[in-house]
Amino acid sequence: MDKRGRLVGVVLVAGLGLAIWQFMQPGDAIVHQDPTSMDEPAQGAPIVEVRLPAQLSPEATIGKRAFEAKCAECHGANAVGQNGVAPPLIHRTYEPGHHSDEAFQIAVRNGVRAHHWPFGNMPPVEGLTRADVQYIVRYVREVQRENGIN
Repeated sequence: MDKRGRLVGVVLVAGLGLAIWQFMQPGDAIVHQDPTSMDEPAQGAPIVEVRLPAQLSPEATIGKRAFEAKCAECHGANAVGQNGVAPPLIHRTYEPGHHSDEAFQIAVRNGVRAHHWPFGNMPPVEGLTRADVQYIVRYVREVQRENGIN
């Protein structure tokens, strides 16, 4: 096979890999609401429903308190999100394979430019240490697992 043939093969394989990667990315978030209702959900209304674990680990219990103090104002109680305010963290978009624990650390430290949801940019969160965020992530992950997000 000559150089040109190899180049074409590499480009085809790379294009196929990119197509597969794009296909596997989460689609736009779907907000479920009562199909009999034609009204828009109210500003601040929960975006998803979640089941809570029967018991949280000690680390997740600490994380829940930190989440309630620093995150729930935007992301809602138990990370269900709030319509028009902020997305739910109990959602497949935030599963560990797509948003690692470190992604949460970076988001808190630096903020996040809007890219999955139409809520605008997330500002950095002041007053949380790296350890605080680890506890928060532990809480979010335990609630995610209870809701089939692994």
